[in-house]
Amino acid sequence: MILGLHPYLVLNGNGQEAVKFYENALDAKVLGLQTFGDMPENPDYPTPIEAKDLVLNAHLKVGNTDLMLSDTFPGQPYQLGSQVTIAITITEVEKSKEVFEKLQEGGQVIMPLQETFWSPSYGQVTDKFGVTWQISTQVVDNK
Repeated sequence: MILGLHPYLVLNGNGQEAVKFYENALDAKVLGLQTFGDMPENPDYPTPIEAKDLVLNAHLKVGNTDLMLSDTFPGQPYQLGSQVTIAITITEVEKSKEVFEKLQEGGQVIMPLQETFWSPSYGQVTDKFGVTWQISTQVVDNK
C-alpha cells in the first residue's frame, strides 16, 4: 500500500544551504540529514573528499507533508530543478504572503500572488535553487 507521495529535490552541491533555506522559508522541521561522508566506507569506491559534506538524503517535515532532498554526486549529470514543481496549500492569506516572499528571495516570480476563482491568494515562484512552487491559500471555515 502506498502511504504517500513526497516531493524530492535533487540539488547540485548546495543541499546544506537548501535545507536551511526551506527550514526558514517553510517553517520546516529537519527530521534527518545524512551526508555522503556518513556512508560506510567502501574501499572499492571511496567517497571523494569534495563529496563528504554533500547531502545524501535530507528529510524535512512541512506541516503534515514530507519533503526530501539530496545533492547530485560529483561527476553525475544535473538538470536544474525544472523537473520538479511543488504545490503548497496554506490556510491563511498572510502566511501565504510570508512564504511567497521568502521563496522569491534570490528567485523569480512567475505569477504574483493574486485572487483566483479557486483561491483568495495564489501565485507561482521559482526559488533560487530552480524549484517552482505554486502557493495556494485555502481558508478553512471554522463554522
